[in-house]
Amino acid sequence: MKYAKNIIGIAISVVLIVLLSNPKWLPLSDKTTQTLSDLELTHFLIERSGPITFAHILTLVLMIAVVWLIYTIIKLILQLVGRRSDHAATVTTLIASALKYLAVLVAIVWGLAILGVNTTAVLAGVGIIGLILGFGAQSLIEDIITGLFVIFERQYEIGDIIILDDFRGIVRSIGVRTTTIEDVGGNLKVVNNSNIRNFQNRSKKDSLAICEVSVAYDTNIPKMERILAQAFPRMYEEHRDLYSSMPRYMGVEELGENGYRIKIAVNTPEAKFFPAKRQLTRDIGILFEESGIKIALPQVVVHQ
Repeated sequence: MKYAKNIIGIAISVVLIVLLSNPKWLPLSDKTTQTLSDLELTHFLIERSGPITFAHILTLVLMIAVVWLIYTIIKLILQLVGRRSDHAATVTTLIASALKYLAVLVAIVWGLAILGVNTTAVLAGVGIIGLILGFGAQSLIEDIITGLFVIFERQYEIGDIIILDDFRGIVRSIGVRTTTIEDVGGNLKVVNNSNIRNFQNRSKKDSLAICEVSVAYDTNIPKMERILAQAFPRMYEEHRDLYSSMPRYMGVEELGENGYRIKIAVNTPEAKFFPAKRQLTRDIGILFEESGIKIALPQVVVHQ
């Protein structure tokens, strides 16, 4: 019942269009029929070359199949080219996105031509309408232009890890209008290209995974530093898949309430940032336990 009125209205509209586009089906005088045909030619650009036949429908189906086949082949070629590098994937994805809209436009214009519509006049009308709508579609134009600048300036590409506001994720696709980002939980964020501002591209250089730990105040700092220096080469050799460089001791960060707070860092690709940080923290924890270095714990001093 909710959509009943809409369905009835659509049905009545279709019947009226079919009847009025073929005036000879109606019990009208020759003069009225001719006038109606002239009006249709003027206002609806319908060339009276004959009624739409079954052959027209078959030709439409053939045309759609041809357009779809060409689009699919070009899309397949673009996908193969896009496998060469992240930049190639970015460019081909944008081209494929634009190609989809172009295929739909070609199919519409070609289909109208098959049905006997004066496509030259239609395209001229579309140009005027597009000019009018362009003033109200500034955000759409801005999205498209921004997307082109992203590609040409290589601000980010498919596979890059970026941080946009509080959202950190991998760029999965870059379209004509939008960019899709996926976080570690598989959540997708679709953002208009023009809204991507003040972002961080974390894939251009290695990131710094940091482990901060507090050790007790009775710790012999020089001895601890020697233990760390001896252990870093072994850590690096064991985890070359995560670490881009040897871990390094950054020094005592501050004198905390319960002990010395020290900092240890290692370079790692952004894609492996979290695994590298967890592994570094684990290695330091095991090393301190084996070496007898005490982790600082909250202490309570009682005065009598």
